[in-house]
Amino acid sequence: METGPAIFAAAVFLLFGAAMLTWTGARLLHRAPVAEGVRPAVAVPVALLAGGLCLTLGAWCLGRL
Repeated sequence: METGPAIFAAAVFLLFGAAMLTWTGARLLHRAPVAEGVRPAVAVPVALLAGGLCLTLGAWCLGRL
């Protein structure tokens, strides 16, 4: 009964984390701002941390099955 919601949550976290890291990497390659109105020295680490945290949470959810 708890397997379905755990798989769904893991999929959401993994997809969002992967998309966040891919998007951040693409923005860096094109030398475009990662977040509008925020210094790159702040925006890049925060975006990478958020993407990595989402991937970690997704892996943790799958590990709990």
